[in-house]
Amino acid sequence: MTSTIHLPTADGDWTEIPLREPRRWKEHPQPYASRVAFAAAHVAADPLGDNTPGAPATVDWDSTLAFRRELFRYGLGVAEAMDTAQRNMGLDWAAVRELIRRSAEQARDFGARIASGAGTDHRDDIADLDGVVAAYEEQVGFVEGCGSQVIVMASRHLARLARSADDYRRVYDTILGQVAEPVILHWLGEAFDPNLAGYWGSTDVPTATETFLGLVRAHAAKIDGVKVSLLSAEHERGLRAALPDGVRLYTGDDFNYPELIRGDGEHHSDALLGAFSAIAPAASAALAALDEDDLATYDEELAPTLPLSRHVFAAPTFYYKTGIAFLAWLAGHQPGFSMVGGLQSARSVPHLARTFALANEARLLPDPELAAHRMRLWLEAAGAVR
Repeated sequence: MTSTIHLPTADGDWTEIPLREPRRWKEHPQPYASRVAFAAAHVAADPLGDNTPGAPATVDWDSTLAFRRELFRYGLGVAEAMDTAQRNMGLDWAAVRELIRRSAEQARDFGARIASGAGTDHRDDIADLDGVVAAYEEQVGFVEGCGSQVIVMASRHLARLARSADDYRRVYDTILGQVAEPVILHWLGEAFDPNLAGYWGSTDVPTATETFLGLVRAHAAKIDGVKVSLLSAEHERGLRAALPDGVRLYTGDDFNYPELIRGDGEHHSDALLGAFSAIAPAASAALAALDEDDLATYDEELAPTLPLSRHVFAAPTFYYKTGIAFLAWLAGHQPGFSMVGGLQSARSVPHLARTFALANEARLLPDPELAAHRMRLWLEAAGAVR
């Protein structure tokens, strides 16, 4: 008999769903020929640590690193210490340094690709653009010293201090003029971080895009690619067509990634996605099909994942990390559902119940009975009983 689980719904009712048979996903530890793909990985919190809001992060290193090895099994690189890992939302600089060091060392051991975020978030005393530059220089130097590719993250300090597009150019011109190897530039939209509104000197997206493109064109030899997280497929298609030859566009659009990675016959996006950490086996199956130019299978593999991703990243989008960690716990990748900064409380019971249902529908629960057991325990602890 097929097992079932009762889940609460957003309208205050309950629904009963059957647990789907687990799928035996094929491993693919090698990278893909047709696309470069990174998964932005989360951190697992130590369930016995003092991970209360404002406290220094206490990380479960065994689970955190094991999760990255799970991503390597499916041919995905790791985008490390990004917003998925709670940068600017609980993960402090001491934990960031340790995370990048450990993860880069492990990636070398596995021959896997890693790129790590460098920003300015370790400083709370930055008062001018020179301070922004100095903070970037420190983090870029640390990431390079660990043997990881650099992702130049957007800076809240720069967003606060810049008075014009020229101020952005001054900072980025300096940093890109110093990097040892080509970097990934990250344009993170305000849906993911409201503090970054007006980045590149304008709240008008076309104007900001021209500033961004000017920077990329001036430093194309130092830029491997750009990672854009504006959740606009139309904008991304236009931007990637305008990029200089050899500069990749790594989609950060967790709402539209299937069509953007698939491409339009002339241009395509590569991937640097938080969603890929939640759907790694399905992403692997789709990318493997794309390598064989099997577009029908590519579409078929990703179609069930899109409702899950769009739900996990629903507004307020910056709390998507809660769903990512919840799915990792349901899948057995970590012993508990706790997050640094207490962020496990950032999504409602009906929201996470729907997350379970969509992951089950996409057959992304490797042990459905374990997942259901954990879901029932969590619902009971939350007081959600029928």
